[in-house]
Amino acid sequence: MSSKVSLKQTLTLFQVVYLGLAWMTPMIYFSIYGIAYQTSEGMLTQSYLLAFVAIFFTAYSYGIMSKTFSASGSAYTYVKQSMHPYLGFLVGWALLLDYLFSPLIACLTFGIFIHAQFPSIPAAVPILLLNGVLAIIAIIGINFSAQISKVVIWAQMIFIGAFCLFLFRNLAGGLPDHLHLLQPLVQTDVPFSTIVAGASIICFSFLGFDSVTTMAEETIQPEKTIPRAIMIIIIVASILYITPSYLTQLALPQVTFIDIDSAGFEIVKLVGGAALSAVFITVLIMAIFTQGLSSVTTVSRLLFVMGRDATLPPRVFGHLHPKFKTPTMNIILVSLFSLLALVISLDTAVKFVNFGALSAFTFVNLSVIAQRYIKDRQRSLKQTFLYLVFPLTGAGFIGWLLSLLDHTALYTGLIWVLLGAAYHYLKTRTPQLAKLKPMRQADSTRT
Repeated sequence: MSSKVSLKQTLTLFQVVYLGLAWMTPMIYFSIYGIAYQTSEGMLTQSYLLAFVAIFFTAYSYGIMSKTFSASGSAYTYVKQSMHPYLGFLVGWALLLDYLFSPLIACLTFGIFIHAQFPSIPAAVPILLLNGVLAIIAIIGINFSAQISKVVIWAQMIFIGAFCLFLFRNLAGGLPDHLHLLQPLVQTDVPFSTIVAGASIICFSFLGFDSVTTMAEETIQPEKTIPRAIMIIIIVASILYITPSYLTQLALPQVTFIDIDSAGFEIVKLVGGAALSAVFITVLIMAIFTQGLSSVTTVSRLLFVMGRDATLPPRVFGHLHPKFKTPTMNIILVSLFSLLALVISLDTAVKFVNFGALSAFTFVNLSVIAQRYIKDRQRSLKQTFLYLVFPLTGAGFIGWLLSLLDHTALYTGLIWVLLGAAYHYLKTRTPQLAKLKPMRQADSTRT
């Protein structure tokens, strides 16, 4: 009997953590600083705290579902198995919007900051360069990606620590008379609705934790490793985001930017001068590189699982390279899609990612209820809190943030979902598409 196409199971706990943090990219704090600052009207600390609360409940639900279903596929697999295959397809299709735009954002951010530092270099040049390099390394294999990610994650954490030390130095002379230490946490000058709107954008900074669930089939003991990795990633990220936000609001309660897209570079230069800004560019280049690499890995695995299941055409999406055992065709297609970085704005790309991610997060919370509370009938008092109250709270938080995205993002996201529904309809009604079969080992080795 032939076996299903499978990936190599080699990743350890900390390799998964590094890959997740690489996808999340702690330096994304600076990449979206301007958009987040503008949307929250400067209330970054409160917005980050609110986003953390919303994401924490969802991370808990991802942990539960990764124990229940250890196959790769993330929200697509969880909703498909616990609720309904068609709903799983739509959630996976929505999640593709998140995962497809993430490598694009890495390339776009790379171009923006290189051009900001070296105005004579057109943004298109670093965008094309990074896109090609990411494709080549992603094809080579995931272990190589994990080794690179480890070094760069530590470089990012050290830089954020140095940034915080510069902020401490700026605060050494004491706070202005109208400020106090709790000001960033209790400030009420800005409406709560504005802080929530900021949190809906800031959720983008936490998105890396869910990417590790697409690597379950390449992870040793995934039912234990993936949930632990998720919680480590969330806790580390929250410290790396909330600490500089709090200190920046104390040291620089009011600030204006020349260019919102490169506001992170401006704030670093304002806090640490030319020396720190030069280091910033170096670390950011490394961070964007690993974020792009991890996101290409993630989306190519999701496409692979959907191809292997024949949800997408398996001859293309379910193919593995015979030597590297990586989904080569998916990586090439993702790289072609990332060329949109040449024509799209960072603000628009971030909103597309948030629509896909928040939609998937909502249904992962609901899948816990469907699987554990309804199907498995785990309904003791403790289980009611764990498998009904907690995930329902997470779904409510995330659904609320989703509704706060601007109309353009919501309408475009809904159009994307409708396109997926149309594809599924044609697939089930068209004889040639309906005959697609899941990939088997023999199929994967054909060229």
